[in-house]
Amino acid sequence: MGNLETRSSLSEAMRLMRAGDLSGATAAIKRGLQGGHAAQPLVAPDAARFIAGHHAGPAGERRYKLFIPGAYRGQPLPLVVMLHGCTQSADDFATGTRMNALAEERGCFVVYPEQSRNANASKCWNWFNASDQRPHSGEPAIIAALVRELSEKYSIDAARVFIAGLSAGGAMAVILGATHPGLFAAVGVHSGLPYRAAHDLPSGLAAMRGASGAGASVGQGAIPTIVFHGDRDTTVHPGNAEQVALQAAGPCACDAARDTTVAGEAAGQRAHTRRVFRDGDGRVLVESWLVHGAAHAWCGGDARGTHTDPRGPDASREMMRFFFARG
Repeated sequence: MGNLETRSSLSEAMRLMRAGDLSGATAAIKRGLQGGHAAQPLVAPDAARFIAGHHAGPAGERRYKLFIPGAYRGQPLPLVVMLHGCTQSADDFATGTRMNALAEERGCFVVYPEQSRNANASKCWNWFNASDQRPHSGEPAIIAALVRELSEKYSIDAARVFIAGLSAGGAMAVILGATHPGLFAAVGVHSGLPYRAAHDLPSGLAAMRGASGAGASVGQGAIPTIVFHGDRDTTVHPGNAEQVALQAAGPCACDAARDTTVAGEAAGQRAHTRRVFRDGDGRVLVESWLVHGAAHAWCGGDARGTHTDPRGPDASREMMRFFFARG
């Protein structure tokens, strides 16, 4: 990031930040990073930080990256947990989703746990293993313990802790929501699968092809969930999105009012169908976005990250909106 164009753009970003223009500063940062030689996760200048960490506990250990917003002065702030897909890293996922820039706008932490190649050669979260679908063991216990550790190190608003993920990370986010409903206020699932859709690798591959059932019921304690899936996804069958939505809505799904919006292409975005499940009191339980023409990629993502589709709708921004409506 040493070329003149990059330095000029970042100087402009700092000026806009001091003037209070966060959206302008974010755009300037993006221009500066595109002018450099290496893709880096978008972070705001000045006080915002993106730091590496390592968590170790009784269930296991994982490395992670943590975004700390410039607005943090010790006051309680929300936390978003982001679980990457197979082959991805924390830096790659942060770049592709642009979640750090949105977190700077909103004033919240974002943590990116990173899967170990020792746990999975392709760096997939092991959502398909029965041993990794329980609250007190395996990867759910590791991730939950990381959240608790961060809550001890920083001032985290316990009522506004959210979790989201892509593909294997989306499936693991569903598992965390099911196994730790008291820890997370909402779940975001992009191209993922329902809870207990599989119990081993062969059944996991079958579930990805769309051969699974609805998975296990998560009962009355299901938490608000937003789902994104492309209808041209050949890696994880789009039928899984319907199962995730119905599972999250739970017993209320049959009686819920279902609002359906079909949107055409606008401003370069893909057309999509959006369904909203509400309970008897009109509260939103689930939003499900089926993006037409999209494959297995994060919608509205940055092309510098892997497994991204730069065309909207912007999954990151919609997830943040959904999350912050919880409180």
